[in-house]
Amino acid sequence: MSLSKDYDSYAAKMRNMTLTGTDLETAARFVDMLCPRGSRILDIGCGIGNTVNALRQRGHQAFGIDPTPQVLKVAGELFNDAWFTQLAVDELQAEVMHSHGLPISFDAIVLAGNVPAFLSTKEFRKLSAIAQELLNDTGVMVIGSTARARGGTVDQDDLFADSRLQLVGRFSDWHLSSFDSTAEWSVSIYAQDQKRTGFKAPDGIFVLPA
Repeated sequence: MSLSKDYDSYAAKMRNMTLTGTDLETAARFVDMLCPRGSRILDIGCGIGNTVNALRQRGHQAFGIDPTPQVLKVAGELFNDAWFTQLAVDELQAEVMHSHGLPISFDAIVLAGNVPAFLSTKEFRKLSAIAQELLNDTGVMVIGSTARARGGTVDQDDLFADSRLQLVGRFSDWHLSSFDSTAEWSVSIYAQDQKRTGFKAPDGIFVLPA
């Protein structure tokens, strides 16, 4: 995603890619792997809603926020507009979220497609507090971004350095490819506990009959 402010053209391009079958669900598959079925997931900077829709199709309670009406209009046309809310990052406060019918506790928060590069400095700095307030004990924050762009890996690690969240995994794409200093892209996972213990029941484990 470029830093262009021509949101009408961007929304039209993404709509066309969706309708012509371009795979825009890789982030959703990645997040689905990290979360038990039925998880509450917040997509910050959801765009036209492909990730939210894909997570919904996989049985999650996914919600998307975006400050840009052009992309949310397309999201409502393609998918269920009840899943999407026009909100900016600095509006993510409990009373505001309540007023829009959004949960205030999540199993995962995702920012995909270079969203950090579009945020103001003030909004980016709020991400740490937002994650710590909205994520439950086993929750994860997943950020997909160009590695060395504004809001990339160095900025992210600085942001979370003094928080309860720690980096528990980093890859160079949504398919778990190894990350190193030459990687152009990054997918970073932050959580309170690297072991992420405390889930209520086995998930994806084949249990032999007694």
